[in-house]
Amino acid sequence: MHLTDERWYDLLRTRATDPEAVRRAYADRRRRPNLLSQTGTLFLVAADHPARGALGVGADRTAMADRRTLLERLLLALSNPAVDGVLGSPDIVEELLLLDAVHDKIVIGSMNRGGLAGADWEIDDRFTGYDAESLVKYRLDGGKMLLRLVDSDPGTIPTLEACARAVSELAEHGLMAMVEPLPYARDEDGALAMHRDAASLQRAITVASGLGVTSAHTWLKIPAPEDVSVLDATTLPVLILGGAPSGDPEADLASWGGALRHDVARGLVVGRSLLYPPDGDVVGAVTAAARVLEAAAR
Repeated sequence: MHLTDERWYDLLRTRATDPEAVRRAYADRRRRPNLLSQTGTLFLVAADHPARGALGVGADRTAMADRRTLLERLLLALSNPAVDGVLGSPDIVEELLLLDAVHDKIVIGSMNRGGLAGADWEIDDRFTGYDAESLVKYRLDGGKMLLRLVDSDPGTIPTLEACARAVSELAEHGLMAMVEPLPYARDEDGALAMHRDAASLQRAITVASGLGVTSAHTWLKIPAPEDVSVLDATTLPVLILGGAPSGDPEADLASWGGALRHDVARGLVVGRSLLYPPDGDVVGAVTAAARVLEAAAR
């Protein structure tokens, strides 16, 4: 699944000369019948960060800016049979489609990417990617939305309302609505900082669980809490997110493994930690995460 020069230049030619190839690739994708694997888990690789201008990994502020490198790493991750699929913005999903990388995989489309990283309006996270209609049209398996809750920022309000609408629309078509509720606050300098305490996470979970006219198709994407009882706040299926890499892969794996043992936890959605590990070994990082998920599912 390496991105050879031939495949790369073929992708570039297709982009320039045959835009209808994207529509055909959506239509031709072989879909997997079930969200969950045979072991009852779901392992997705996330790659929607660039669409929000979040390109940094650790000290490298532009790590995800090189598209060929990003696609190469995604191909390596998706080649592991334990990886069930990908979460991505339209451009990345379409490139993977053109590379024939997502047949028989779960594909979740990223919906709201308008809250650009570092922007004054970051919390007013407009829907600038997929919408429910396009997810149905393109035969994807669900839509993901980011919901950062900042009590002091009125930008939370339109984002909250838009996410509720998207949950309802996706449910109407029987598609997964993956909601990522994250409690944030602004520090003295106005910078956003996520709150990881149990009370804040529980509040975020309960707010997200109540969005829309039904929660029948809602899944939650939650950071691994230090206090796993935080997940007692919901009966909805939960996917543990990787978040920004801590720089200590072993600590990250241990944190995910603890959360995955909770009854509502169904799997992992990890991006930068697996695609840009400190040692550069994408295959090794994905394999290690798959083992943690497998152990928790027993």
